[in-house]
Amino acid sequence: MKFTLQTQDPQSKARAGVVETDHGTIQTPIFMPVGTAGTVKAVHQRELKEDIKAQIILGNTYHLYLRPGLDILQKAGGLHKFNGWDRPILTDSGGYQVYSLAGTGRKINEQGVVFKSHIDGGIHTFTPEGVMDIQRTIGADIIMAFDECTPYPCDFTYARNSMEMTHRWLGRCCTRFDETQPLYGHSQTLFPIVQGSVYKDLRKQSAEVIASYEREGNAIGGLSVGEPAEIMYELTEVVCDILPKDKPRYLMGVGTPANILECIALGVDMFDCVMPTRNARNGMIFTTEGIINIKNEKWKDDLSAIDKNLGGYVSTFYSKAYLRHLVKSEEMLGAQIASVHNLTFYLWLVNTAREKIIEGTFTIWKKEIEKKLMQRL
Repeated sequence: MKFTLQTQDPQSKARAGVVETDHGTIQTPIFMPVGTAGTVKAVHQRELKEDIKAQIILGNTYHLYLRPGLDILQKAGGLHKFNGWDRPILTDSGGYQVYSLAGTGRKINEQGVVFKSHIDGGIHTFTPEGVMDIQRTIGADIIMAFDECTPYPCDFTYARNSMEMTHRWLGRCCTRFDETQPLYGHSQTLFPIVQGSVYKDLRKQSAEVIASYEREGNAIGGLSVGEPAEIMYELTEVVCDILPKDKPRYLMGVGTPANILECIALGVDMFDCVMPTRNARNGMIFTTEGIINIKNEKWKDDLSAIDKNLGGYVSTFYSKAYLRHLVKSEEMLGAQIASVHNLTFYLWLVNTAREKIIEGTFTIWKKEIEKKLMQRL
């Protein structure tokens, strides 16, 4: 993987760059649609490429390991061949899923994590070495180190001990990654993850440790787990100021359109979040003029396009009234249209941010667009 930093906004820390992988280039800042189990819910690969214009998507180690399983993925030739997506893929290591399994008998120790499958209750163990092997088998272009994602709130002692264990796990991840080879003829890249909960000193320490490994990119984890947005922004800025400028920075699991713009301004290059598709299935539609609850009565006879300013097939072809009818009728097509539209909006947002950074007008544009993005229509 190669990252080229092209330019920085003169009035903020926002950056525009290019990530090159064997499956194609990624123009940053970028939003990555989440395909947890090998699919972005309710969206065809053709729609991801042609309508949404996604450049990279996510898969998840925990879910893919459990189903369809490593034997099938390896027989298919990796996730790219299995799901038909021929552009870059990033896989999360499963650390967040382990975090979410708290209360189900999950046990964390120095060796790794023992957990129960949410599918059949079977007992499984993830170790840093094992997670590297699993991600080699999945075959993503960018793979994540195995970490512990601490909950919020979290006391300082637990956060420090967890962070230090995550650093020790990172050493084991790097050793295993460096002594093994990709399985499918394309290169893979390992990103470490900064942890430290909401404690600035821990975040600084973690960022310094992560940077010292000199991997090709770095991630920021353990945020957007319930803490106030202001704390997320403060810690993101602290970490971005330490992480190398010549490598991409990935803020995991973030977030709302306003979150993304604010964190782009702080120096983040890559984002992912389930919000656009999850909220779409519940009738929340993001548009260039604000947020629509498509279930509201006011859209019942509104025959205007979902978002005439956005471009993209579904956003300009279908009306608000028709989408409301589908959602209220619980037709599957409603979730599909809403998901494609919301992802189109998210990719439009980061692509426009990139254009404005290159033009040198990002800060001005950001102030103008933020007024619209979060207002309820």
